[in-house]
Amino acid sequence: MTTTLPPLTEVLDLMPDAVCVVDPEGRLLFVNASFQRIFGYAPEEVLGRQIFSLVHPDDLEATAEQAERVMAGELQRHFRNRYVHKDGHTVDIQWSARWLPEHRVRIGVGHEVTDLRHAERELEHRANHDSLTGLVNRDRLRVELQAAIDDAADEGGGLALLYIDLDGFKRVNDRAGHAVGDRLLRELAERMQHAVRQNDLVARVGGDEFVVLLPDCRDAQAAREVADSLRARLTAPCRLPEGLFQLDASIGVAAFPADGADADALLMHADRAMYAAKHAGRARDESAVIEEQKRGSKRGGT
Repeated sequence: MTTTLPPLTEVLDLMPDAVCVVDPEGRLLFVNASFQRIFGYAPEEVLGRQIFSLVHPDDLEATAEQAERVMAGELQRHFRNRYVHKDGHTVDIQWSARWLPEHRVRIGVGHEVTDLRHAERELEHRANHDSLTGLVNRDRLRVELQAAIDDAADEGGGLALLYIDLDGFKRVNDRAGHAVGDRLLRELAERMQHAVRQNDLVARVGGDEFVVLLPDCRDAQAAREVADSLRARLTAPCRLPEGLFQLDASIGVAAFPADGADADALLMHADRAMYAAKHAGRARDESAVIEEQKRGSKRGGT
């Protein structure tokens, strides 16, 4: 018996990736069996329909640009975009595509990378955020701060930094243990996030040190008003299962461009201002203790 090749469609239906053929206007002329598995649509539901109608709205512009490049003769192997599945969830696809001018069709082979993209996002989040509080970490803060400085310089605006240190946190760790200290940090991190505007950024840069980036903050006085409000929230008692805990906070302020023209200068100025506030607070506390002792001595002598 003579061996013969099976119909090409039967071969394509065995592929785990989606295969589709579209005309110059993007109308689907052919899809294989995996197209339905990946996107949820049977062939009869999509043939004649523009493939762009399935693309996630946020990726439409980039997808259209990529299609034009393919039709101009560029072979595409690694373009990623998102589609809306028939049941409404999003699927991430990596495409290989080619334009065949002699047939006036564009052929695409789409490999689903939804799970891979989720893993990449998780790794990206871990690289840019503090694992305990979920706040932005020091490295990401520097990226966002530099971008905010560039925007402020271009537009002639301002921004400010608040450098925050939690006074008394070490005593909590020593007295109640690190697990309680961690819960306290998470509680105070939430308070900070709720105390600032949506476009402000709160970062954890050390054990009990935080930085708040205030884009579009007009000057140091406006930043100090935010700092006073923030400190009031942070010093309110925290009720945890282990008991009631209350800390104080020392906050240093730096404003762009008055206190520095780059990220390093602003962070250094805010850090120094924070330590100055901490020393001033200690001096006030010591003065108050001495004054109370004097009053006690007078009461004892009468």
